[in-house]
Amino acid sequence: MNAITMNATLSEQVFTNAIIVLPDDIVEGSVLVRDGRIADISSGAASPSLARVGVDCEGDHLLPGLVELHTDNLEGHYLPRPKVRWNIHAALQGHDAEIAASGITTVFDALRVGLDEDAQLGAADMGLMAEAILSAGAAGALRAEHFLHLRCEVSAPDVIPSFERLASNPRVRLASLMDHAPGQRQFVDLETYRVYYQGKTGMPDPVFDAFCLRRIKESEEFSTRHRELIAERCRDAGVSLASHDDATAAHVAESRTLGVALAEFPTTMEAARLSHEGGLAVLMGAPNVVRGGSHSGNISAASLVEAGLLDVLSSDYVPFSLIQAAFVLSGSIGLPAAVRMVSQAPARVAGLADRGAIAAGLRADLVRVHAPEARVSTPVVRGVWREGRRVA
Repeated sequence: MNAITMNATLSEQVFTNAIIVLPDDIVEGSVLVRDGRIADISSGAASPSLARVGVDCEGDHLLPGLVELHTDNLEGHYLPRPKVRWNIHAALQGHDAEIAASGITTVFDALRVGLDEDAQLGAADMGLMAEAILSAGAAGALRAEHFLHLRCEVSAPDVIPSFERLASNPRVRLASLMDHAPGQRQFVDLETYRVYYQGKTGMPDPVFDAFCLRRIKESEEFSTRHRELIAERCRDAGVSLASHDDATAAHVAESRTLGVALAEFPTTMEAARLSHEGGLAVLMGAPNVVRGGSHSGNISAASLVEAGLLDVLSSDYVPFSLIQAAFVLSGSIGLPAAVRMVSQAPARVAGLADRGAIAAGLRADLVRVHAPEARVSTPVVRGVWREGRRVA
């Protein structure tokens, strides 16, 4: 790293007096940005001329922009109350603002493909969201860069036509294969499923029992064939593929056969270990880290970190949990390793080689964070830049 001494121009800016989190190190110094890319990184103070016109980070941490692979946060903005659909463009703006303020500069919005019979949002809603994301991104109306992640419920009878309606959207970069039928994967324990699902839907016991039998039958009839069809479509289209809630060696073997690159939310240590050993990146939820365990009673993310089996974190249902989790984990694995899980690692899984780290030549996606003095405290995001332009 060389000292930054040149004068800033209109296409240049410098971030000074920062604790810079690099992929494998932390340095105190400055980052020079030119034309939206990182041009240089320097330890020590910047030259007086640059310090005067730059962003003084006042000793805060400077992180790469976070990369989020799996969030359904848009749904909550679009459907803020049961049966209340908000204007999709306003909902998208609210979601996008929350994402950017959480330090996320690249986000994969997860859309449901194949729906449960009780779902409040249908295929038409998913299409509306996809089109809004595409048009708003093209118009430069979004703070973060948005891609689409198709969450394919392979046990649903309508998953293939629903997938084909959305797969032509050019923002689709990731698809996951999931099966939430009771008695396996996330809900091996039917009583846990009963507590979760009846609590969510209010179904009386006879209705719930009939629902379970129907979902199990659909899984047996459709899941294998639908997994294979969607995997084939993704390979042909160059879309990255993820598994979801793998629990057994057989699940992992099937995922590897299908060409899966990302193992989302494995529910057991065995599945996580076999996925990791098989070259799949292992993803867990940042809320799992922040809360100290899974809300479904499955394997904890902390256990996978301790075993060296966790590669990627996702904010899942709480956008701000991504940056929280990085600082929670920094006490055990160090901040550079924790930050890689929310920036460089997910970028690589998604095939985005131009971002995910503070390194010369990469996009200037940057997050200024006031770090907590205690590991249990909450970090404060003080500024977010995407390709050198401030977005939050």
